[in-house]
Amino acid sequence: MQEQRQVVRVASGATKPRQFVFVLLDNFTMLSFASALESLRIANRMSDKTLYAWRLVSESGAPVACSAGTVFQVDGGFDELSRDDTIMVCGGIEIQASSTKKLLAWLRREARKGLKVGGLCTAAYSLAKAGLLDSKRATIHWENSDSFAEEFTEVNLTKSVFVVDGNRMTTAGGTSSIDLMLKLIADEHGEDLANAVADQLIYSSIRTDQDTQRLSVPTRIGVRHPKLSQVIQMMENHIEEPISPSILAKDVGMSTRQLERLFRRYLNRSPKRYYMELRLQKARNLLMQTDMSVINVALACGFASPSHFSKCYRAHYDTTPYRERGSHATRLSI
Repeated sequence: MQEQRQVVRVASGATKPRQFVFVLLDNFTMLSFASALESLRIANRMSDKTLYAWRLVSESGAPVACSAGTVFQVDGGFDELSRDDTIMVCGGIEIQASSTKKLLAWLRREARKGLKVGGLCTAAYSLAKAGLLDSKRATIHWENSDSFAEEFTEVNLTKSVFVVDGNRMTTAGGTSSIDLMLKLIADEHGEDLANAVADQLIYSSIRTDQDTQRLSVPTRIGVRHPKLSQVIQMMENHIEEPISPSILAKDVGMSTRQLERLFRRYLNRSPKRYYMELRLQKARNLLMQTDMSVINVALACGFASPSHFSKCYRAHYDTTPYRERGSHATRLSI
């Protein structure tokens, strides 16, 4: 059966396709990579032109396994690129280990030529480590945002789905690669083509850089209570310097007892307990994702002393912060 499709007319523009160089890091996230690549492929198909071309590279030029274990063949290693190329670094889990000296040196060298450089999912870490995001706006997967903010204070970290700041691009991971690519396609070849690509992807709600990556508080906790959501948002915004339940209650116009009943009814725990769990969750992220000392992790999460931090951590996770970090390091070395 002959395939039928509506071809979207685009201006001729450049005489040759824009080439994307996808850098596949060890344990990269397949969804973020595939979302970006498929958007480019479909743009070519819907325009009936070769608007985009791409190459896959790895540090050694050898095949790379994504975080799901699937192995991808690549076209080469870290060769010298054309100034018109666009680099897209594809990150995933254990991004610190994947951000090698060779990768950082190559990114710096190519960036000095004026190339556009992007980081998908956690690869904003690699770009920041190479110094390519200094004084720029950026985003990263929410799970890595705490450690990123602690390590790269010179980067203006946002909670956006994606960010384009000059010739630097970052995404939050998952399907946010689609949103970034749709913006690039629209900028270069018009909204009609970008919308046609979105339709082909069954992508009915195109997000902009003004959209945030995480679900709203009510959606995450499964409860739609405005005052409860407001208090939880305040807690999340004040991890390093916790706010007392009495002040939280006052700020939303209720008594401390009413706040207690609200948390017990909807979350089956006290405000103090819920707040402690938020702080310990951030502490665990910092222990696993940064080289911060346990003392500094404790301070960053609102604990006045390492001993109190260790006691609370052990009660919640059934291990100490030191053992947690040690076991994590052991797993990485296997």
